[in-house]
Amino acid sequence: MAIRDLIPWSRNQELTPARGNYDPFLTLHREMNRLFDDAFRGFGGAGLSPLMEGRFGWPKIELDDTDKTLTISAELPGMSEKDVQLEIANGVLTIRGEKKDERSGEGRHFTERYYGAFERQIPLDDVEADKAEASFKDGVLTIALPKSEKARAAVKRIAINTQ
Repeated sequence: MAIRDLIPWSRNQELTPARGNYDPFLTLHREMNRLFDDAFRGFGGAGLSPLMEGRFGWPKIELDDTDKTLTISAELPGMSEKDVQLEIANGVLTIRGEKKDERSGEGRHFTERYYGAFERQIPLDDVEADKAEASFKDGVLTIALPKSEKARAAVKRIAINTQ
């Protein structure tokens, strides 16, 4: 299998099919895909990719909010705890790090993986930052933040009436 077989489209591919099978919506779809592919192609390498800057939500996170604890899990495949920094300042949790490229740089190469520096900020309300705990296992970073008494007291349950 050649590397070009992995690429979903090619510059040499005709964007408009034969006259009898012409579909303007399919052509628009292909043109939009090409436009976005061309726009994001130049962001790799030494600079920061917008996909890694957190603008598009990398790393992916999961929030679990209970009465007593806010738990945040972040997927960081191929990384270790040494590659990641955590800090809480002014009510914002910042997950920052860098995923290093594993390539040797020889030969032709095609990748859909992202490398480079990243930063993700998550606003926090009424948590005890000094009691935060973090663990890293199997490429998943888990941060447990106990809620303050103020946050637990502010929860009000609302009864639902049936008609």
